[in-house]
Amino acid sequence: MTPPDEFDPPVGEAEELAPDLRRVLAPNPSPMTYRGTNTYLVGRRALAVIDPGPDNPAHLEAILAALTPGQRISHIFVTHAHLDHSPLAVSLSRVTGAPVLAYGAAHAGRSEVMQGLAATGLVGGGEGVDAGFSPDHCLKDGEVTPGDGWSITAHWTPGHFGNHMSFTWNNMAFCGDLVMGWASSLVSPPDGDLTDFRASCQRLAALKPAVLHTGHGAPVADPDARIAWLLAHRQTREEAILAALRDTARTAAEVTRAVYTDTPRALLPAAERNVLAHLVDLHQRARVAPQGQLSESSRFQLI
Repeated sequence: MTPPDEFDPPVGEAEELAPDLRRVLAPNPSPMTYRGTNTYLVGRRALAVIDPGPDNPAHLEAILAALTPGQRISHIFVTHAHLDHSPLAVSLSRVTGAPVLAYGAAHAGRSEVMQGLAATGLVGGGEGVDAGFSPDHCLKDGEVTPGDGWSITAHWTPGHFGNHMSFTWNNMAFCGDLVMGWASSLVSPPDGDLTDFRASCQRLAALKPAVLHTGHGAPVADPDARIAWLLAHRQTREEAILAALRDTARTAAEVTRAVYTDTPRALLPAAERNVLAHLVDLHQRARVAPQGQLSESSRFQLI
């Protein structure tokens, strides 16, 4: 894993990562996006773009400037409908004529329990849903898209987001925000689902990619080790959450304050969303129960 302070590529410049693979970093750094969103260009003549990124004119120009004579963009793939990954697809498609391919619209892929939470009024925790996102073509799980000298396989990997897909090409996987090397992924109900997240991590590991190209940060050179760490990290959090409920029922906010004692105040809202995801997952597995209807403000108790 590349130490965070060592990943600092130039913004807006196409960098070669492997033959027929380049990365262009978007100018949207933040605590949630790290240095910015990674946009990938795959191919030699007619290119596939993976995750066009935020609706930013400078980033659009940077992607187009990366095209060399004789190159064009033929396909636009989107891992998921967060504002830092999908909005530029509209402008890029308009300029290039390339279709946008993804699992589905912004709320596609939500599990039944998350649909129920959304029906109670629960909305995302500020990470930014591209609510108007709608692809030109909805990819099926396992669908292979052939291109000019390349083919990309789509894998539905919900968890961080319901419509999240990972894409494999050659021996590499483009895994969006499911797995990253610089931080653990946010899982924020109702779009994030921890039960799905764990299953998707295991599925990604089963694909046996040699490297993971992530939505933010450096490539992950040891996917097995990183995915194992992420799952172990979630298990450690689960144990801490269960311990916090040992003597009294608590809300997600109360559990967060008990568990995330060293987290900066500005990051506590995101931590609370992760805790809520754990509590919903534990409820699904009959480890805890809400007092009354399951909701964002429920008090949870051990079963």
